[in-house]
Amino acid sequence: MMRMLTRSLLVLWLLGGFVCGAAAEELQQPRKGTYLIGFSQDTLGNDWRAAQVRALEQEFSRYPFIKFVYTDGEGDTAKQIQDIEDLIAIGVDVLIASPKDAKAMTPVISRAYRQGIPVILLTRRIETDDFTTFISPDDEAIGRRAAQYLARELKGKGKVLVLQGVPTATTGILRTKGFHDEIAKHPGIEIVFEKPANYLRADAIQVMEEALSKGIAFDAIFSQSDSMADGARRALKKAGIDPKKILIVGIDYIAEARRAILAGEEHATFTYPTCGAEGAQAALKILNNEPVLKIQMVESIMVTRDNVESVEPIF
Repeated sequence: MMRMLTRSLLVLWLLGGFVCGAAAEELQQPRKGTYLIGFSQDTLGNDWRAAQVRALEQEFSRYPFIKFVYTDGEGDTAKQIQDIEDLIAIGVDVLIASPKDAKAMTPVISRAYRQGIPVILLTRRIETDDFTTFISPDDEAIGRRAAQYLARELKGKGKVLVLQGVPTATTGILRTKGFHDEIAKHPGIEIVFEKPANYLRADAIQVMEEALSKGIAFDAIFSQSDSMADGARRALKKAGIDPKKILIVGIDYIAEARRAILAGEEHATFTYPTCGAEGAQAALKILNNEPVLKIQMVESIMVTRDNVESVEPIF
């Protein structure tokens, strides 16, 4: 058991080393007066998700009585479930998670909560209310706003290609729902191609290349993340298509999105904070026996050429 826990809970510092200077073996029995907080991340292969880990780590580093560990699910639901099992086994005082699969991960997260472990869900929910607090922007509202913007810019008529995020995660589910519900109000707009690209550039390149190889014509792209929007632009350029001629809307507002908007290669995006700082503060309140809201919604701002220079990217 010790060997399994050590392997799966090796704390991954993005440039090498350990989070908060603590190895897994040292964390089985935290010293009196310290607390162990564990974060189960879906994948560190996505730059936004890596930034979410860094935000938590930065906030917790201010408190010497906190030991913070995180795991990398590597985009594999089964591994992320096992990661949570391991975090429970070493006795975390607070469990933070951003579940890849809302349905599949509900049982393990519910069990942790019912065992008395406070659970903080960041940006992604499970199928029950077995959590202490959920912190996120409003994904469904962002999807609706993206559709409203595209409908307005297309003047109510056009063909849209949709790059979905992780289809089992509530972020992707709700962004898709909000977008579809709003687009349905505009009969002149047709979704001609829609496929998951899992919030990854490489996957988005492949999906775009598939659409282009099939000769699918489109006037706009709704990308459920700016990483995928970047992949889409790369595929378009490789195919000899100028991204400036396609109406592209993303989500997240990373530095690449700012550069693309300034270059006229992306028309709009929506800020999507990592909620790491908010999650860390919620954990501290829970440990101090202070109340926290069950649902905490974080503001999202639409960014276009009009305000791109005054809104700082998420990272």
